[in-house]
Amino acid sequence: LKPATGNPVTAPSMDMVWGSFYVTSIKKSDDPVKIFSSVREAKLAYDLRKISLRQKIKVRVLKDELGAKVKENILETCMGRILFNDLYPSKIPFYNEVVDKKKMAGIVQLCLEYYGFEKTAEVLDRIKNFGFKQLTKAGFSWGIGDLPDVEGKQEQVKKGIAEVDQVEQQYEEGFLTADERYSKIIEIWTRIKDSVTALTKDILDEEGPVYSMINSGARGSWGQLSQMLGMKGLVTNPSGQIIELPVKANFKEGFSVLEYYISTHGTRKGLSDTALRTANAGYLTRRLVDVAQDVIIKEEDCGDTKGKVITQKECKILGQNLIEKIVGRFVLEPIKHPKTGKEIVKAGEIVTEEKARSMEGLEIEQVTIRSLLSCKLPKGVCQKCYGFDLAHNKLVKKGTSVGIIAAQSIGEPGTQLTMRTFHTGGVAGTSDITQGLPRVEEIFEARIPKKKALIAEVGGLVSIQEKERVITGPKGEIVAKSSFGEKLLKVTYNDTDEETFKLKADFAVKVKDGEFVKDKDVLYLDENKKKVKTKRAGRIELGEKELKIVDNVEKEKEYVIAPGTVLWVKDGDMVEKGTQLTEGHLDLQQYFKIAGKRKVQDYIQKEIQYIYSSQGQKLNDKHVELIARQMFSRIYVKDSGDTSLLEGEVVERSAYEIENSELKKSEKQAIGEEVFLGISKVSLTTDSFLSAASFQETARVLINAAVNGKEDKLEGLKENVIIGRLIPAGTGLESVAKEILPEIAKIKEQAAKFEAEAAENKDIYGKVETPAEETPAPKEEATKEEPKEDTK
Repeated sequence: LKPATGNPVTAPSMDMVWGSFYVTSIKKSDDPVKIFSSVREAKLAYDLRKISLRQKIKVRVLKDELGAKVKENILETCMGRILFNDLYPSKIPFYNEVVDKKKMAGIVQLCLEYYGFEKTAEVLDRIKNFGFKQLTKAGFSWGIGDLPDVEGKQEQVKKGIAEVDQVEQQYEEGFLTADERYSKIIEIWTRIKDSVTALTKDILDEEGPVYSMINSGARGSWGQLSQMLGMKGLVTNPSGQIIELPVKANFKEGFSVLEYYISTHGTRKGLSDTALRTANAGYLTRRLVDVAQDVIIKEEDCGDTKGKVITQKECKILGQNLIEKIVGRFVLEPIKHPKTGKEIVKAGEIVTEEKARSMEGLEIEQVTIRSLLSCKLPKGVCQKCYGFDLAHNKLVKKGTSVGIIAAQSIGEPGTQLTMRTFHTGGVAGTSDITQGLPRVEEIFEARIPKKKALIAEVGGLVSIQEKERVITGPKGEIVAKSSFGEKLLKVTYNDTDEETFKLKADFAVKVKDGEFVKDKDVLYLDENKKKVKTKRAGRIELGEKELKIVDNVEKEKEYVIAPGTVLWVKDGDMVEKGTQLTEGHLDLQQYFKIAGKRKVQDYIQKEIQYIYSSQGQKLNDKHVELIARQMFSRIYVKDSGDTSLLEGEVVERSAYEIENSELKKSEKQAIGEEVFLGISKVSLTTDSFLSAASFQETARVLINAAVNGKEDKLEGLKENVIIGRLIPAGTGLESVAKEILPEIAKIKEQAAKFEAEAAENKDIYGKVETPAEETPAPKEEATKEEPKEDTK
């Protein structure tokens, strides 16, 4: 199983899929459906060539034939499906449908769950042989003649040309700006290409090789097909901007010289991108490994009760399934059936594959699960917050180095992510939106994004108005008014204003705590019996040494919105603190100050998942959670108290907590605040100078360590590898080693037993081989001495 997702790595593909897809699809026919009294009879009829492989038949199912696989008595199916279902064991249900690549992967997953690795390997082998054999029998071949001409394509192209001419005319007459003309032309050709693509799908013969190859998932995609028999459409120039002249031809018709030439830009860029991407993805993996290498499963349970809430609404936005997301995680609150209220999963239980299947189709709105983001262990994480080890779909073992697994799971698909920065709608002049691998890097390094979104620093009511520039004459008269398309976004919010007065012992206070005062009311008489009055109305808060007047006032926070910016809020909306107001990416440091740690961690997870899923790469949440947890694993020391920490130092959370826990009650604790750092910064602020020095900026790290007289406790993996010690993970972890000591003792005992038996056998053979002439006395001596030699 793939540790990044928990899905099988080995699943049938290409010919194997196509062969099985072909035999499980029923051929359309008007012939009467033949009926058989049993599966055996149907197989006999097939052997005698009375029915074909893909002919629709009805079969009566006897108990001993398909066993638990089928619920119905009469099955409407075809012979191909019966033969395909014979390939795998009885616990897996009967698939009475067309089997494509996705369904096959599902079968492999079920097989692994029910029967384990060895049996699954046999099933895979049978599927492979069956697929190859059936595809060979099908005799599919692929030629240019299998690509029909698309009727209606030329009409669509002519329609596009006419629309573009109209836009050009409007531009010539001055009704459109150059930017508007460009974006309109791009929009027209994008629409035309989509309508041509829609025509291509309907035109293919469903029984033909092209349709079945793509539909089964064996090879190719609808996008590639639309380029072969629709039109290639718009292409980009070397700088990544869309060329407004589309490629109207398809690969079957062949391109004109100009079309061929403008297509080369994109192709070359694709190849050079791939070469660059490999290096970038490798470097990202290295940084991720460095930041997460010392995260190991240390305990069984940290006792966390906060966890994390996953809602159906969030999952839908990312195109994910709530049930899939919670498989292999412990739940904090019981999951109940939405209609009956019966508990499906109790609090503190893990969601197994079986329980997840029983929840499918139920409208469960939200689930609270244990999460790595709230695991209480200062160093490492616990089994319950982590859940299943995805490589085995079992509870993770103590000592598993989950940090490195997470880093490699995120880094490995990196080469498949695109490098490009997209132009919004291909319009020149708008700033780029970073996506793909550079965006992943931007998030994990907590960099300020190129196109920064505005964040509401306060919660309140939104009002949007046009920003006007007024030019006045010498006498103050208005000469001209102009607007640059800028808007003013105001958030109106309630806030408190305070006025504070210091009190002395001899002041005569005339007001009570909690009392409301009006403007110019007397508050107290000072030492000279002079009246001190209020300057505002409000509520009195009376302390021993001070008096406050607290007043609720309405305030406004203004934001200037540049022209062309896409707003995410409307006039009259109510927004919360930390709401994104405009399109773009959030500046994570600013978001952390406004909305707090948990919101930032959720945003990181959502963004990373969006990038990977939009590129068709699956990734389990727990890996991203682990890296997000590490980004918040440092504390900035504000006040060192009586600890050995230094003020202004950035230390690991574990070191900070240990320092504070070692103080006596009378001693002053250190005060620190959580800091949010990018992964490279986190790696360089680690307690281990060996680990940091082997990562980056070696000289700086070593000089620092020498000046501060640092010592390395050798708690992570890297530092131990560097000096050649056993790494503290797996059986190298003391607690794990203790647990397996009895097992090791048992193995040693068995080994000693075998050795003793072997020694006895040696003795027997010795007796057989001795010549008859020899006297028995030396023999006895020899037998006595032999065990001595053995013990040596």
